[in-house]
Amino acid sequence: MSDNFNKFFFRRSVNLDSTHRCPLMCPNCARQFHYNDMGKRVPGHDLTDENYEKVMNFFTDCINFEGQYSDPAHHPKFIEFLRRAYKKRNGVNVQHAANKKKKEWYIEAFEAHPYAHWRFSIDGLPADSHKYRINQDGEFLFEMMVLSKQYLIQKPKWQFIVFKYNEHQIDDAIKLAKEIDVDLYFLYSGRWKSADDPLMPSEQYRMRAGK
Repeated sequence: MSDNFNKFFFRRSVNLDSTHRCPLMCPNCARQFHYNDMGKRVPGHDLTDENYEKVMNFFTDCINFEGQYSDPAHHPKFIEFLRRAYKKRNGVNVQHAANKKKKEWYIEAFEAHPYAHWRFSIDGLPADSHKYRINQDGEFLFEMMVLSKQYLIQKPKWQFIVFKYNEHQIDDAIKLAKEIDVDLYFLYSGRWKSADDPLMPSEQYRMRAGK
């Protein structure tokens, strides 16, 4: 039995798509291929209480709410899930982009697990993030990222996918992240529909094969 086999099957962290819901319409998201090909319906269902309990009991290091086809905030029991993980001392990562919740919801979520690591997906300066994250209010989400610092033990992270429309904003984003004291990191995508995809940035900001 190889070391890689052992590391994979005996790991104690897991990535979860806890629901099938997301109000965003990011054009290069895998979710949109299902949405367009299946009559505007993305298959799936909400993670049940019973199965979540199994997840917490086995994956004791970290639960990553990092939906590939959904946003974890739109599971109807997401805040309850955070509270339960905090009570069991499970580590939690949250990747969030679909801000269709009110400020009060965010405060309750931050307080539910103050040790959770939150990553906010805001692609570009906040006023422009909706150009890819269609239906996102980037400015409001940015405010919630700043607000989270009042409740979370760990510094929040700002995730910035580089596109054609925001590549010129990189230096300004670095400066802004320092001003508000959050961790900023850039992602370089390879999800381009064609060679003339209007979202595709300059070559130096694209994901390269083998990297």
